[in-house]
Amino acid sequence: MKYCVLIIDGAAGLPLPDRGGKTTLELAKTHNLDAMAQKGVLGMARTIPAGMEPSSSNACMSVLGYDPSVHRLGRAAIEARSMGIPVAAGEVLFRCNLVTVKDGRMADYSAGHIPTDEALQLIEALNKALGNDKLHFYPGVSYRHIAKITGREDTLQAECTPPHDISGKPIAGFLPRGQGSDLLQDLMKRSEAVLREHPVNSARRARGESPATTIWLFWGSGTASALPTFKQAYGLKAAATSAVDVIKGLAGMMGMDVLQIQGVKDGLDNDFAGQAEGALTALDKNDLVVIHIEATDEAGHTGSVNDKVEAIEKTDSEVISRLRAWKEDALRVLVMPDHPTPVETRTHNPDPVPFMLWGDGFTSNGAKRFTEKEALKTGLIIDAGYRIMSRLVGKESK
Repeated sequence: MKYCVLIIDGAAGLPLPDRGGKTTLELAKTHNLDAMAQKGVLGMARTIPAGMEPSSSNACMSVLGYDPSVHRLGRAAIEARSMGIPVAAGEVLFRCNLVTVKDGRMADYSAGHIPTDEALQLIEALNKALGNDKLHFYPGVSYRHIAKITGREDTLQAECTPPHDISGKPIAGFLPRGQGSDLLQDLMKRSEAVLREHPVNSARRARGESPATTIWLFWGSGTASALPTFKQAYGLKAAATSAVDVIKGLAGMMGMDVLQIQGVKDGLDNDFAGQAEGALTALDKNDLVVIHIEATDEAGHTGSVNDKVEAIEKTDSEVISRLRAWKEDALRVLVMPDHPTPVETRTHNPDPVPFMLWGDGFTSNGAKRFTEKEALKTGLIIDAGYRIMSRLVGKESK
């Protein structure tokens, strides 16, 4: 038996009043998902334990069968693992986004989804101007980067707000605050002068694109605790594909092979078909493969109903169709978002999400479509989302 976990990041949402009270999952045409839902088990699961941040790191950890309330990993440390950043005693990490602040408001949490090659030039400029033996910036993908600070562990006590939580809002009330925040605010302020007249930003302004006006520091963490490998927990050799470092980092910590598939991106320009083909090919050497789709989450953060619906439909037509092509007695599949990213709020929330188990051993529990409403109708509610993995593979984790 082979297994596949498809995480459609942030695909769940809230009813849209101007779209007949439908969610984006309901609005999307999902022939393949719905056909699978009619044969599989549908339900709702809570991936975020009470009181915990509804981050992709916590939510995806649940989907992958690990209890985030037990395995408390810092988001920046997870991403640093994926990026190969060494972390020693006395060193702390922060996610460092390139953002656009205009007239004192968070105009764009991603600086217009700045291309990676342009972002690299800005990170290099920041290192040259601000970097030293106590501070270094590490380039990531698009707007997502890492800052490593030495000798100021107190910064981990600062209260920081993710920029995607405050889109369109004045930033004054959301700057880092509390113990250690003085250094973080100082770095953010000093970055403005470095970025202001950089040729990359000058060119972006000339093209009518959002410039990266400042860095935004958040999700601070120290070194990450060790996780039991997926092989140890579930007895299966696994691999994963994703466009984002947080999932690659989690997979690496779980001992999964991180697949390098050309064309895997975080937006609608993702090669959905190529990502699915590469993942399923990896099943030749693995028992389980994880396919993480980021485009749905990004569309939620930008507040675009049309983009989110399109991302769901592309996942259905180009990824789910290929899963269905496997014989049902040869592949078992788990499909679910990690958390909702409603387009109205443009940020994550901790609400339960629909999940589907399909393949050998799973029979219909009455659902007609893969939507929040249909999942609720089945009456199957799993409060500890991390337990779904054991249902998929038929094995309790250690």
